[in-house]
Amino acid sequence: MCGRYTLLAEEAEILREYGIERPIDGYEPRYNIAPGQKVLAVIHDGKQKRAGYMKWGLVPSWAKDPKIGYKMINARSETAHEKPSYKRLMSQKRCLIVADSFYEWQKTESGKQPVRIQPENRPLFAFAGLWDQWEGEEESLYTCTILTQDANEFMAPIHNRMPVILPKGRQDQWIEPVKWSPSDAKGFVEQLTMDDLRAYEVSDYVNSAKNEGPDCITPLA
Repeated sequence: MCGRYTLLAEEAEILREYGIERPIDGYEPRYNIAPGQKVLAVIHDGKQKRAGYMKWGLVPSWAKDPKIGYKMINARSETAHEKPSYKRLMSQKRCLIVADSFYEWQKTESGKQPVRIQPENRPLFAFAGLWDQWEGEEESLYTCTILTQDANEFMAPIHNRMPVILPKGRQDQWIEPVKWSPSDAKGFVEQLTMDDLRAYEVSDYVNSAKNEGPDCITPLA
């Protein structure tokens, strides 16, 4: 799964990387982004790409209770095209969720060790995401989920699942304003090539979602 990540890039770098023309309202770098919090996403509205914040934890448009979002921070890419919560979104509500590293907790003899993982040669990247809009009587929510897949050879010793990281040249394709069949979206993910990754252990300071700052990413001595 993917349950915590970072985004430390400057706003100008993000705008340049994703071809966004307008400033990002309320942008701030984050060392410890957690489910239920706001996350930076990029969509294509049919005319241009737009960047803004959504709540991490998908609330389908048909949901009766928005609390369901806490159970839907990740979606399995292998089966999302079949699931009622994700099928329509795989077709036409795909997004980029911008990041520059993610955390995973590796099981060891002494407990779970937090590890920070990054692409080897990309300071900025995007997870493949899905999004939806939920309308309540008193609020409107824009929410999202991160697609996951089986761990590759590098990640397998750390965790059995990992987020889908879009290759640099395939990011725009994922959010192009074209309606795909859910199966085509699944096929797109299946044939993606994987970036080389690197990882290092960090302090359990990152375990609490309340903690922020450089101590989250400082390598263990």
